[in-house]
Amino acid sequence: MAGIGGSEAKPAPLRKSATAYRTISEVSDDLAVPQHVLRFWETKFSQVRPLKRGGGRRYYRPEDVQLLRRIQRLLYEEGYTIKGVQRLLKEGKSAEADAPAASSDEAASGPARPVPVTRAKPAAKPREEAQLSLLAGAGRAQGISTELRDELTVLLAELKRLQAALRGDA
Repeated sequence: MAGIGGSEAKPAPLRKSATAYRTISEVSDDLAVPQHVLRFWETKFSQVRPLKRGGGRRYYRPEDVQLLRRIQRLLYEEGYTIKGVQRLLKEGKSAEADAPAASSDEAASGPARPVPVTRAKPAAKPREEAQLSLLAGAGRAQGISTELRDELTVLLAELKRLQAALRGDA
């Protein structure tokens, strides 16, 4: 007889192998980033190129997921702007933690030059958030650029995620 009190154990979800391709929903859940943000990043970072199958369905390779995780860390944890991350990826460089050990040729030529990177401004205070909201509404009327609107959308999604985490909703 089935347990009325819910005492039956649920089977553990199956885990994909490390080399398996992942759907956008799997990557979104794994990185805790909304799917629309991943699609936005595809437009901003040419290095992110998931396979697209019938109906535009995206499949991310393990190296795509690793790159997205790196982009997420640089944007959300280290405070880089999108342009700063684009510059890092274009130059093939990243934060110290991602840098491979220097080869003997590089060591002989001296230390590497620092990469100029634009950092994001600190998060807005509550009153400033209300002002930003008003500016965003005015921006639509004045026709702000799509790029700026997309960046604001990404920032708003991140702020909402952080707010939910602070409340304990996440």
